[in-house]
Amino acid sequence: MLKKYLDIHPDVKRDLDEGKPVVALESTIISHGMPYPENINTALKVEEIVRESGAVPATIAILNGKLKVGLKREEIEYLAKNKNVVKASRRDIPFVIAKKLDGATTVAATMIIANLAGIKVFVTGGIGGVHRGAQETFDISADLTELANTNVAVVCAGAKSILDIGLTLEYLETQGVPVIGYKTDEFPAFYTRKSGYGVDYRVDLLKELAIAIKAKWDLNLKGGLVIANPIPEEYEMDYNMINNAIEDALKEADENGIKGKETTPFLLSKIKSLTEGKSLESNIQLVYNNAKIGSKLAVELSKL
Repeated sequence: MLKKYLDIHPDVKRDLDEGKPVVALESTIISHGMPYPENINTALKVEEIVRESGAVPATIAILNGKLKVGLKREEIEYLAKNKNVVKASRRDIPFVIAKKLDGATTVAATMIIANLAGIKVFVTGGIGGVHRGAQETFDISADLTELANTNVAVVCAGAKSILDIGLTLEYLETQGVPVIGYKTDEFPAFYTRKSGYGVDYRVDLLKELAIAIKAKWDLNLKGGLVIANPIPEEYEMDYNMINNAIEDALKEADENGIKGKETTPFLLSKIKSLTEGKSLESNIQLVYNNAKIGSKLAVELSKL
């Protein structure tokens, strides 16, 4: 049944069958998260980092209506250059398949497809969350409900500070999703190491984290985990500078009536211009850092 929809790269399939560590990577960052050529360079470098760290990369996307797990270089290149790629979340998957479209997968969609393929660890930049003003708009990312339901550990640099981080953490707590700080007591805010909010558990050893993840799923406590891995200090942005840029970008989005799935790409591009490109460099470096930690975690999990 699944074969009809799911196309797993032979190398990835072999490693999954042999119980080797495999790391899922999303494709929204390629199509909607970064400009060309940074997007393709970053995607290829992340795959390289995963391999160097002892795991197998599996970039996930939907191409011509097929759920692809593990992309070839030319497929990554295609996503990086093509302007007609759908930003695909959970609700979009059936229609992207039916219409044979190309879809770049968000955190939620990547988790779903990784889980179908049997991949347990997924590396991304930052998770979506509860948007500022959500008490009026109900704008809450599908990433959060996916984390409540899908058994994939998500390694990220926290949530982007364009979101309401306090409400995002409250929502995750309600859904029973553990938020773990890797070598940190504070939940990171993507571009910065601090957010003013704590994590549920701090873990300094990936082996201990792997044991906890295995226990969670062995006990049938369904759902994912957020493993918050702060941006390396040397690439961190100034807390006040980034928050001022975000406030300005949010104001402009509001004035222009930008809503829904258009919000994040607009804000990121605006913040990039307001910070003179520094935010893009930070974004790239935190993804590299997450790839290192996520791969090592996948290695520890595979030993269990």
